[in-house]
Amino acid sequence: MSGKVFAEFSQDFSKNLGGTPQPLLQVEGLSKFYGARRGCADVSFDLWPGEVMGIVGESGSGKTTLLNCLAGHLAPDTGRVLFDTRANGMQDTVTMSEPERRMLGRTDWAFVHQHASDGLRMNVSAGGNVGERLMAVGARNYGDIRERAIDWLGRVEIAAERIDDRPTAFSGGMRQRLQIARNLVTGPRLVFMDEPTGGLDVSVQARLLDLLRGLVREMGLSAIIVTHDLAVVRLLADRLMVMKDGQVVETGLTDQVLDDPQHGYTQLLVSSVLQV
Repeated sequence: MSGKVFAEFSQDFSKNLGGTPQPLLQVEGLSKFYGARRGCADVSFDLWPGEVMGIVGESGSGKTTLLNCLAGHLAPDTGRVLFDTRANGMQDTVTMSEPERRMLGRTDWAFVHQHASDGLRMNVSAGGNVGERLMAVGARNYGDIRERAIDWLGRVEIAAERIDDRPTAFSGGMRQRLQIARNLVTGPRLVFMDEPTGGLDVSVQARLLDLLRGLVREMGLSAIIVTHDLAVVRLLADRLMVMKDGQVVETGLTDQVLDDPQHGYTQLLVSSVLQV
């Protein structure tokens, strides 16, 4: 799909969502190299308010490098990541100051790690993990913070009586649900997810996916999800981007790409010939 056709397609998608013609995120020519090795190269796309984008590809395809560049965890070599900030409109997050980017990460952005221990403070209680993010944006009343923490624990199906337990006492699925509560409590507009169901049992994955789907729709979140599991993107993603060797080889509506893949590599992925 050419850049022009893809842009027109994206605008049509936004209109179907009832959105404005202003993307929430614009990515332009993003590239990252590790010496002579290509992490991702010349990636461009728009993400619209309320839209969920899935990124798939085999191990080493560049999808995690791309996600980390988008989220500010890695500095790209070239390109821009423009985000529609509440105060100043479109701003290039690549050239933002570190304090500005950190504040964005506490407010309008959230990052759900594959391993919940990377996104939680394991020696702090469940309520403390949720409350800490609220305090980072100015909340100070202990009673209000605890009440909101209990509310969010309930929303991710963790019993209120576990509020003072540490994540070390939780199962893998509970830890991931706690990480989601910690990330969403401040009402972000864009969530980055890195293999959110990776390493979990199939039954736990299904429960987590149902939870994520409900929260994304209920909150009107935009999200970018990296995964090796095509079932995850079919359930959660509106649009799909397929990567190979650091480049985007196919993109389009999720069902369209999965049911009628055009690129040979995508056809292999869908037929499970490749180990992803």
